[in-house]
Amino acid sequence: MSSNNENTTAENIATQFRQFYFGGNWTFVNLRDTLADVDYRMALAKVRDFNTIATLTFHIHYYADGVMDVLKGGPLEIKDKFSFDHPPIHFEKDWVMLQEGVWKKGEEFCKLIEKLDDKRLNEDIDKPVYGSLYRNLSGIIEHGHYHLGQIVLLKRMISARAIGK
Repeated sequence: MSSNNENTTAENIATQFRQFYFGGNWTFVNLRDTLADVDYRMALAKVRDFNTIATLTFHIHYYADGVMDVLKGGPLEIKDKFSFDHPPIHFEKDWVMLQEGVWKKGEEFCKLIEKLDDKRLNEDIDKPVYGSLYRNLSGIIEHGHYHLGQIVLLKRMISARAIGK
């Protein structure tokens, strides 16, 4: 973190990620609180042909996880076609384990972003076709909020179905 009261762009991006995952953003909606009362049955409940809450949770974090590898010095190896392929969830412990991984890696991701030099944000994340690191980090935040909205709506639909509305 910077020594004065002015944050770097990287620190501000890390704050946005933290707020998306753990709370404190403008919308007052975050992933952890939204999932706090979701058990594995609700996480796997199918509503029409929509993705499940479990699938969306995995999908949201998939991109952050892949970019985290880049921030650690590795290549960008994630593929869109695998972004919905979450590990099997058969019991509550499987669902809890998936979430715990998201929270742990989410915080690690934020710490890696905070350490970035702002100049690095303007560099290509990998190949020029993927754009700058800044573009990708901002996109992951936007993408996360989009799917978080879907999770909120799915929870309402599943709850209404459970009480017969």
